[in-house]
Amino acid sequence: MKTGSTTARLLVASLAGVLLLGASGCSGGGQDRPSVVVTTNILGDITRNVVGDEAEVTVLMQAGADPHSFGVSAQQAASIEQADLVVHNGLGLEENVLRHVEAAEEAGVSTLAVGESVDPIAYTAGESADEADPHFWTDPERVREAVGLIADQVTEHVRGVDSTVVEKNATAYAAQLTGLTRWMRGQFDEIPPRHRQLVTNHHVFGYLAQRFGFRIVGAVIPSGTTLASPSASDLKSLDTAIETAGVKAIFADSSQPDRLAQVLKRESGIEVDVVPLFSESLTAKGKGAATYLEMMRANTRAISKGLGAE
Repeated sequence: MKTGSTTARLLVASLAGVLLLGASGCSGGGQDRPSVVVTTNILGDITRNVVGDEAEVTVLMQAGADPHSFGVSAQQAASIEQADLVVHNGLGLEENVLRHVEAAEEAGVSTLAVGESVDPIAYTAGESADEADPHFWTDPERVREAVGLIADQVTEHVRGVDSTVVEKNATAYAAQLTGLTRWMRGQFDEIPPRHRQLVTNHHVFGYLAQRFGFRIVGAVIPSGTTLASPSASDLKSLDTAIETAGVKAIFADSSQPDRLAQVLKRESGIEVDVVPLFSESLTAKGKGAATYLEMMRANTRAISKGLGAE
C-alpha cells in the first residue's frame, strides 16, 4: 500500500508539472508574440503579404473605413503603444490617428510612415494644392517600393522574425505587383488618349494619373480629404471643365455616398455616367475589393469601361 501511495503521489506530481509547464508555455507564447500594427486596411493587406506568419498583424481600420475621419478606440490605442512596429500611411491621411502614432513613437515604438518614403507627389489644384498627396497606393509601382521598405523595417524592428522568410514573402508579392502594373497598362492602352480624363469625388487618383498617362480634370470635392465640402462656385467651375473637356464619366468613391457626384451630374446638363471606384478602403470578402490586388483590378476595369476602352 505504501509503495502504491508513493507511486500515485509521484504520478500526480508529474501530471501537475506537465500541466503547469503547458499553461506557462501557452501564456508566454501569447504575450511574446511579435506584433505589427497597421493603420489602414490597404496597408494592412500589403503588410500581411510581407509578414506572413512571422508576427501578429493588427489592422486598425476595418473594411469600408474612411481613413480621413477614422478614430481609434482605447483598446486600439493600447495596441499601438505595445507594438513592435507601427506601419502607417502618413502625409496627413489618418487625420485622427496621427497623435496616437506620435505618442507611441515618443515612447520608443518603431514606426514607418510609408507614404513619406515612396517619392510622394503634390496636389496640383484645389484647396490642397502644393500639399503632399498621401494616396500613393493608386500607383502599384510605388506600392512595390513600399513592400521593400516594410520588409526592411519588419526584419530590423520586429523581434524573432525569420528575415529569410520575410524577404521571400516580399519578393513574391513584389512580383505580383509588377504583373499588376503590366496588366493595368495593357488595359488602359485600350482607352483612346482623348478620353483619358478623370473627374472624381475628391483628389485621390493623382498617382495613377501620373503612372498611366491620365489627365485630372477636377474633383467634386476640390480637396485631398473627404472632410471638405464644395462650394457652389467649385461645382460651377467643375461643370465648365467637364463640358469643355468632354468628360465621359465621374468616378465616385464607393465607400462614400455619391450624392455630390449625382448632383453634379444633374446640374451639368451633359450626358455623363457616375462610376463607383474603390479608392481609400478595401471591402469585406466577396464585395469586390477584399485585397489590394483585387481592388486595383476592379478599378482598372471600371475606369476602362467608363472611359470607353476600345
